[in-house]
Amino acid sequence: MLRYANLLYVQVRASMLLALQYRQDFVIEGFVSVLWAATALVPLTVAYGQRRSIAGWSHGEALVVLGFFILLQGVLEGAINPSLVGVVEHIRKGTLDFVLMKPADSQFLVSTTRFLPWRAINGLTALAVFVYAFLNLGRAPSAAGVLAALVLLGAAVLLLYSLWILTVSAAFYVVKVDNLTWLFGAIFDAARWPSSVFRGAVRAVFTFVIPLALMTTFPAQALLGTITPLTLASSLGGAVLFAFAARLVWLQSIRKYTSASS
Repeated sequence: MLRYANLLYVQVRASMLLALQYRQDFVIEGFVSVLWAATALVPLTVAYGQRRSIAGWSHGEALVVLGFFILLQGVLEGAINPSLVGVVEHIRKGTLDFVLMKPADSQFLVSTTRFLPWRAINGLTALAVFVYAFLNLGRAPSAAGVLAALVLLGAAVLLLYSLWILTVSAAFYVVKVDNLTWLFGAIFDAARWPSSVFRGAVRAVFTFVIPLALMTTFPAQALLGTITPLTLASSLGGAVLFAFAARLVWLQSIRKYTSASS
C-alpha cells in the first residue's frame, strides 16, 4: 500500500507541476470551473421559483444534492476522466504495452496517469453550496450526519470510478467508445436532481442500474439526517459490488488486448 501511495503522490505532483507551467491557463481553467458550478444553480433556481417543494424536497434540501453533484463532477473531470480517456487512445494505437509492462497494477497506472488540479476548486464551490443550503434550511448538519455523508461520498467516488472503468473497458471490444463516454456524461448530469424527481422505470434505472441516487441523493439524505441504516448499508454494499465487477471486467478485458506488435 505504501508503494502505491508513493506512486500516486508522484503522479499527482507531476500533474500539478505540468499545470503550473502554464499559470495563466491554470487561472482561466479555475475560473471556468467556478463559472460552471455557478451555472449549475440556474436550473434549480428556476424550478423552485414557482413552488416550495418538488417531489418532497425543499429548495434547501435540493441544494445539498446539487452540492454533492458539483463535488463529484469535479472528481470525475479532474481525477477520473483525464486518465481513463487516455486509455482509449492507447488501446486504439496498440501502445498499452508500455503500461502493461511496468511492475505495477495496470488498472492503478491507467487510473492515475493524469489529473487536472484546477478541478479541486469544485470542492470549494460545493462547500459554499452546502453552507448556503443549510442557511436556507435554518439549521446545521449533525456530527453523525456529516460522518455518514463522508462515508457515502467515498462510496459514491468508488461507484463513479467503477462505472467509468466499465465504460472504458468497452474499448477493448469496440473501435469507438466516444459515444459511450458522452452518453455516460449526459446521464450523470441527471444526478443534480433528487432521485425521487424521477418516476417509474427511469427511477429504477437511476437507482439500481446506473445508481445516480447513491452518488448524490443518498449522501444528501445522510447529511440532512434522513437516511435509514438499511439504505446506508445497501449503498456501501452496492458500491463494493460495482467495484468488484469493474475489476473482473478490467482483468478480462486486458486478456483480450492485442498490441501493435501482435
